Amino acid sequence: RAFTRALLDDLATVVPVDALRVYATGMSYGSMMAHRLGAELSERIAAIAPVAGPIGIGSCAPGRPVPVMHFHGDSDAFAPFAGGRGRGVSGTSFRSVGATIAAWVEADGCAGEPETTPLDDREDAGTRVRVERPGGGREGAEVVLVVIEGGGHTWPGREPPLAALGASTRDVSANDLMWEFFERHPMP
Repeated sequence: RAFTRALLDDLATVVPVDALRVYATGMSYGSMMAHRLGAELSERIAAIAPVAGPIGIGSCAPGRPVPVMHFHGDSDAFAPFAGGRGRGVSGTSFRSVGATIAAWVEADGCAGEPETTPLDDREDAGTRVRVERPGGGREGAEVVLVVIEGGGHTWPGREPPLAALGASTRDVSANDLMWEFFERHPMP
């Protein structure tokens, strides 16, 4: 947390930084870091969009509601959707995606019935995409889960660098979806 705070401060001395629009994303362990930054540096991070990595901290208690858009393949062998030990060399035992989303739903005060929307299957590549949205949270925060059915440990919209990571979807682009999400969620 201190390193990221110092990095943001230093970056602002070199380039113009809109302090109301600082976001975090990452994949795998980078995703876990994005979750941590959202939870522990909410006064600086406007919203997060983690990909293929669940929350890895014991407590999710941001100082304010943080909008979250999480992407995860339900066939991810490296950070399993249901949680547990992944296939990687680290031997890490991960929390489930359900527990991750539940932590953010509670932290953001989301209420109401969750809504699930299947997206069009634009590419016949063995994956389907559905978007799950629990009810809205405090201060306009929202928690969005983008599930890649049949998807592996991959970045949606990109071919995986290694086939062993599993299938990737071309039905959506994580880049495009998170850009739209971030545009809707500057720091309040």
